[in-house]
Amino acid sequence: MQNKQIAEIFRHMGTLLEIQGENVFKIRAYFNAAENIETLVEDIAVFRDENRLHEIPGIGKAFQEKIIEYLDTGKMSAYQKLIQQVPESILGVIGVPSVGPKKAKLFYDQLKIKSVDDLQQAAESGKLFGLPGIKEKTVEKILQGIHVVTAGQQYMTLAQASGVAQELIAALKKQVKVKKIEVAGSLRRQKEQVRDIDVLVVATDPAAVMDAFVHLPQVKQINARGETKSSILTNDNVQVDLRVVDLRNWGAALLYFTGSKNFNVKLRQLAIKKEMKVNEYGIFEIKGKKEKFVAGKTEKECLKVFGLPYIEPELREDAGEAVLFGANAPKIPQLIEEKDIRGDLHVHSVWSDGHNTIEEIVRAAQKRGYEYIAISDHSPSLGVAKGLSIENLMKKKEEIVQLNKRLKNFKVLLGTEVEIDKDGNLDYNDKILAEFDVVIAAVHSGFNQPRGQLTKRLVKACQNKYVTAIAHPFGTHFGKREPYDIDFKEVCKAAVNSNTFLEINAFPIRMDLNSVNTYYARRQGVKFLINTDAHRIEHLDFMKYGVAIARRAWLTKEDVVNTSPVRQLLKKGKRFLSVV
Repeated sequence: MQNKQIAEIFRHMGTLLEIQGENVFKIRAYFNAAENIETLVEDIAVFRDENRLHEIPGIGKAFQEKIIEYLDTGKMSAYQKLIQQVPESILGVIGVPSVGPKKAKLFYDQLKIKSVDDLQQAAESGKLFGLPGIKEKTVEKILQGIHVVTAGQQYMTLAQASGVAQELIAALKKQVKVKKIEVAGSLRRQKEQVRDIDVLVVATDPAAVMDAFVHLPQVKQINARGETKSSILTNDNVQVDLRVVDLRNWGAALLYFTGSKNFNVKLRQLAIKKEMKVNEYGIFEIKGKKEKFVAGKTEKECLKVFGLPYIEPELREDAGEAVLFGANAPKIPQLIEEKDIRGDLHVHSVWSDGHNTIEEIVRAAQKRGYEYIAISDHSPSLGVAKGLSIENLMKKKEEIVQLNKRLKNFKVLLGTEVEIDKDGNLDYNDKILAEFDVVIAAVHSGFNQPRGQLTKRLVKACQNKYVTAIAHPFGTHFGKREPYDIDFKEVCKAAVNSNTFLEINAFPIRMDLNSVNTYYARRQGVKFLINTDAHRIEHLDFMKYGVAIARRAWLTKEDVVNTSPVRQLLKKGKRFLSVV
């Protein structure tokens, strides 16, 4: 499917046209076209082959011609012409937080800044000062934004890495026979961000596997090619290393290449104490100069040699990993699984900035086996997200009431993602808040406030008797914004004292709370919601990434409120008042 590539080109064209000062309606048409193509379930090539491109909303004759050209040639001449007028690299400048199209145009017109490197040099040398609207604080924020973007480019989100790995593995399986194949490294540990991808394979013909791997269509560059190990760079500049191992060594190799580095160090230290050696080939007893193979086929048997239970990959680093090797190591709990989730309490609909109707969301939730869904649209002050006025809120409530009358064995909850203002007040008054089943309070502005003020805002929101949970408590946005500075201990204390939950936001660019903060909060007595913050029904699939965070933080289903049946939600928190 080339839907994503075509959508991206149209989005880039809209942005570059904005820099050129083009008509706002023309710009909007490109963005709408990109959005509508990106959400297609079918391959856009099928639409072309069946003469159905006109059925895609916003795709008129001019867009159809561009799509056909790209499908036939792999290029779009209108885009090539546009990037001759405005350098393509300027898209990177626009992506820097605190810049955007207007400033990028200013910088290009005045200083011929074409790239992030140009921007950094201009900011550091003082060349930006004196330009209209550019003050010292502006430059400071731009430099901070460059740091965030540069750091973000070194990593993929967990969702991106998972997608790349799944695509490569599926393509490889079509070409050659493999007995076993699995990802390792940080992706298998389900880290929130992943730098590169490791894949292990057991196969009878390693040479055939290596040949197929380096010639996959996703390969941009071959970094290394050997008999049992090869490394490539994908078209999206992702490094993927593939190793073929023997079945006899599979467990040891998987254990070793999954890591983490610290986990492997502790295993080696344990092996030394037992006069053993551990590496990717197995566990060996050392007797003088002789080594005896003890285990290697499965991870479970390898760990058993050291007197350890099977340790889930998610627990092999960061939060809580050290206690696994202590003298009083705790029993590993039954970690939460995605199948334990019974409903998603943070989903946006067309009433605010979502892309699906409530009924469409309900059908998608039912297909997932959920028992309930909360439609938690934005509140009025977040105008950019079409926050709901009280009038529209009442209309939305009536729609939910009527929908619930028709539904069997499923409950739609009236929710809100209510804005926490700069003083910690909420966007709706208490009378309106009392209308909701679920109130999720969130900060979307004022990120640069002092630590104390930001903390007070969250604490005050927790203390409101109508607030169910705090959404994405650190405001993380990978590649755009670093976590803001709060006293998390005070927030956890306020959450526990007020019976307010903290949200693990599963949206891939957020993953907030992360596993380290979730582990800490759990030890303070906090209970959690795992939500997707979905803006399209496809986003409901993000739940698995939130569950991954919870597993890395040692959470069981008892720690997560939305593992409860709908009738038990009333007993869990202060704001589930109309669900029984």
